[in-house]
Amino acid sequence: MSGHRDIVRKWVKPEDLNQHDALFGGRLLEWVDEEAAIVAVVQLGTTDLVTRHMSAVDFVGRASRGDLLELEYRVVAFGRTSITLSCRVDNVVTGQEILRLDSIVFVAVDDAGSPRPHGFTDPTTGTERLRAGSERS
Repeated sequence: MSGHRDIVRKWVKPEDLNQHDALFGGRLLEWVDEEAAIVAVVQLGTTDLVTRHMSAVDFVGRASRGDLLELEYRVVAFGRTSITLSCRVDNVVTGQEILRLDSIVFVAVDDAGSPRPHGFTDPTTGTERLRAGSERS
């Protein structure tokens, strides 16, 4: 695919910690899924999509209170009704990898929740698809 990537940064705050004073894995997965959905919405030009699949989640490092994390998303592939993204989470200050997901798959759906073709094959760098989609509604 292209070299296009989307980056989001998050501070690890006290309310994000588990009983070991480390970032709670569930919180990180919430961030990953929500931000991936936003990337997919922009790429497919619709808010009508669902998370279909996440590959094995690899927690390879630890994040603590006050750490600044970078969530980097890349478009891996476009399917007829889907988009596949990858995600890597790193500590911005230390460069340590925290989490890796090789694939997160979203599917565009119609009003009945059935998969529907989206018509895209290449990533976009802007939000024009989303704006164009809202104009069609």
